[in-house]
Amino acid sequence: MPSRNVCVTARCAVCGEPLPAGRPRKTCSDACRVAAWRRRHQPEPAISELPPARSRKDAAVYECPSCGDRLLGEQYCESCHTFMRRAGTGGSCPCCEQLVTLDELLDA
Repeated sequence: MPSRNVCVTARCAVCGEPLPAGRPRKTCSDACRVAAWRRRHQPEPAISELPPARSRKDAAVYECPSCGDRLLGEQYCESCHTFMRRAGTGGSCPCCEQLVTLDELLDA
């Protein structure tokens, strides 16, 4: 809590220096007053919007442990009636249309 002697205890709102004696003020100089005005009147920072959420399941390749079939984004094997295991993130090969994972492409 500041004492009645404001020039002893009060500090500039911008730089933290002691305020000069005289009339009540919040800044110590004209430069600090201008800096405080500029801070108050800065334009709001632009808020970048996040892209819409996408499911990782849509880009995942799943492989059936029983028959070896691979499906993109499907976790259930219709022919074996079992759940598949995730092989990794991937998609269909543009050359042969087989489902491949990124790890398989990077190893080759």
